[in-house]
Amino acid sequence: MFKKQLILLAGIFAALIIILGSCKSKYEKLKASNDNAKKYAEAIKLYNKKEYTKALGLFDGLVTRYRGYAEAEELFYDYAYTNYKLKDYTSARYHFKNFADTYPSSARAEECRFMYAYCYYLDSPIFSLDQDNTNKAIDALQLFINLYPKSDRVAEASKLIQNLRDKLEEKSYANSKLYLTISNYQSAVISFGNTLRDYPDTKYAEEIEFLTIRAQYMYAEHSRELSQETRYNQAINYADQFIEKYPSSKYLQEAQNYKKESKQGIQKAKNVLAEALYNPKIEKKIDRQKDTVKSQPSSEKDNGGKKIP
Repeated sequence: MFKKQLILLAGIFAALIIILGSCKSKYEKLKASNDNAKKYAEAIKLYNKKEYTKALGLFDGLVTRYRGYAEAEELFYDYAYTNYKLKDYTSARYHFKNFADTYPSSARAEECRFMYAYCYYLDSPIFSLDQDNTNKAIDALQLFINLYPKSDRVAEASKLIQNLRDKLEEKSYANSKLYLTISNYQSAVISFGNTLRDYPDTKYAEEIEFLTIRAQYMYAEHSRELSQETRYNQAINYADQFIEKYPSSKYLQEAQNYKKESKQGIQKAKNVLAEALYNPKIEKKIDRQKDTVKSQPSSEKDNGGKKIP
């Protein structure tokens, strides 16, 4: 009895292999054939059944053969969307743009121009990575708005642009904080300023302006005595601006402390410089210092108390 069941199962398995094999060979046979009309019809069927990989296999062999024919417009449109459905956004955006450039008068040109930009949007990575595609997405979406200002898709395009700009803002903010974290204080001050300039309405404005005080103070503290007064004064200026602008800030006390310590730093530097007038060793030490600022280790403790020249 068991032996008969085993033979029956083996027969069913063999039949399935034959059936599956014949289906595959039928697809491969069609793919290799010159029956373009039948191939196109089957590609559309496969696309509608969401078998996009198989559909693409048939479309690949048709795009060059249909070029210049009336059917090409429909084919190129379907081909672009097949790549899109497979999440190959690099290929999809190329074919969407190609369609819009080739058929600018088509009723689908506007849609394909938008999809070209949208594929760039989908290829925009997280903020910590290179943002080349993010910038290209913004440019493509803005171009779409300029070309089709009355389009129903303008509102969506504008929203996507804002999402992308938020990502660039996040990256700029994170990069600025990184300079402070690795103790490259001068670069931190410059980078914080650039972030505020590029994104004046940033939600991080208060924190950035406070961190600018901290970075400038640390920059002054690790500088040579000859440069400290100017750099501490800049920290005081940043603190004064912050205190006036954010009188209820949670960073208010710290900002006031940096202002106080900057004044003390100025006095200390003046004392050292005054002493150098009468102490040749101190004067020689100061003269040997170079006015070149370099990135410092992330830990001030590891810096051994050394000053930035």
